[in-house]
Amino acid sequence: MTDPAKDSTDNHAHADHRHQDPHHSLNLTALLICVALGVLGWFCPHPEGITPQGWHLLVIFIITILSLIIKPLPMGAVAMIALMIAVLTKTMTMEQAFTAFNSDVVWLVVFALFIAKGFNVTGLDKRIGYFFTALLGKKTLGLSYGLMITDLVLAPALPSVTGRSSGIVYPILHAIATSYKSFPHTDSARKIGAFLTVTAFQVTVITSTMFMTAMAANPILADLTHKQNLTLSWTDWALAGCVPGLVSLILIPWFIYKIYPPEIKETPDAQSIAKRELKALGKMHKQEWIMALTVVVLLTLWIFGKELGIKVVIAAMVGLTILLVTGVLEWKALVRIHDAWETFVWFCVLILLAGMLKDYGVLNWFTENVQGHFAGLHWKYAFPILALIYFYSHYFFASSTAHVTSMFPAFLGLSLALGTPPMLAVFILIFFSNLFGGITHYSLAPAPLLYGVGYVDIKDWWKIGFYTSVINIIIWSTLGVMWWKFLGFW
Repeated sequence: MTDPAKDSTDNHAHADHRHQDPHHSLNLTALLICVALGVLGWFCPHPEGITPQGWHLLVIFIITILSLIIKPLPMGAVAMIALMIAVLTKTMTMEQAFTAFNSDVVWLVVFALFIAKGFNVTGLDKRIGYFFTALLGKKTLGLSYGLMITDLVLAPALPSVTGRSSGIVYPILHAIATSYKSFPHTDSARKIGAFLTVTAFQVTVITSTMFMTAMAANPILADLTHKQNLTLSWTDWALAGCVPGLVSLILIPWFIYKIYPPEIKETPDAQSIAKRELKALGKMHKQEWIMALTVVVLLTLWIFGKELGIKVVIAAMVGLTILLVTGVLEWKALVRIHDAWETFVWFCVLILLAGMLKDYGVLNWFTENVQGHFAGLHWKYAFPILALIYFYSHYFFASSTAHVTSMFPAFLGLSLALGTPPMLAVFILIFFSNLFGGITHYSLAPAPLLYGVGYVDIKDWWKIGFYTSVINIIIWSTLGVMWWKFLGFW
């Protein structure tokens, strides 16, 4: 499955084309596998400590996650079928089934995706990208930092890792790479294209970690945290992520440059290309200024929302309203963004199922059973083991959302039961939920797109993914932990 950050709008051109292709609407083999496993699980004896209703809900949840990974049908269809089965079998009532559709979290994602459309229609995203390329693009390493800053600047208000990396950053780096005769699927890939591509991917993994609104799955993490009666605001997230995030952003491009160096070290043409494109864009027009000011309003409301008594989702509504009233966005165009509406449907269902597992006592059963294996082990030793298991189990997932919704609540609950300081457990697991997206060529939405271009072979992609994961884990588990201690979070 594409990541929940299969969250992009029209930057998802490849995904859009696939969804419109009827030959990809049904995978019969995958469907039969899901049905067979579902029936088998349904009639299996349920473990002691789980009610029949809780067991049936768990089966529905597991098969839904599996379906999101092997894709027998589009994600929205899978979600609606799961909901239908839950209601039809009386695992939950009709009223329970539709409670998630009023979730603040899901509406925040939808509103944010609509706002992201504004970057595209105004061209502000390209202007930002070319500006930093022109500023820092004299050398190849500097160029990678220019593209990194572009991603970072857009991240707080553009909740699509695919939109940022594949839709904005990649076209710029591709134009520069080809100008230096560096082409995919050829020996020339290592001239400059391979380095820039893999660096852009690893950078977007980090920027998605730093803000609650930088990736579509992040609001789900915040919601699941709130279900543990732990408060996490947009500002708390950004403040906790800024120091380790900036250190990772500085070190990772340099590290990749050392272990996977480009053949071309100087890139004066990159600045020329960027300046030429900026000149072609001309001066900022009215709609760009409105978009830029809207982002300022959004960030202000998100940062000071707690003091102003304004929820994150209300702030997003304010930003969207500004863009609609000023004509930057048209409602008819937003209605046609099917990715946003499909995201709305399957996010609602996943949040509902994950939340009801707790209500039905399934997560408590899991916590009590697993906790016994850590008996007598102090949380300072037990929690790092749990965190690493959580991180590297992502090798078995093709979706951050599937991983988060299936494992985050259980691992957070278990970490708290072992005595781990609550916000320390929250931040490690939340940030790991983003950072593990960089380990494979299928682990995050833009991964298959950027890998599929053909600049980097699979061996190098996985090797770099593992090395950078180790560096990120060290940074966030040492500097990050000290930073959160300094801030008084734990």
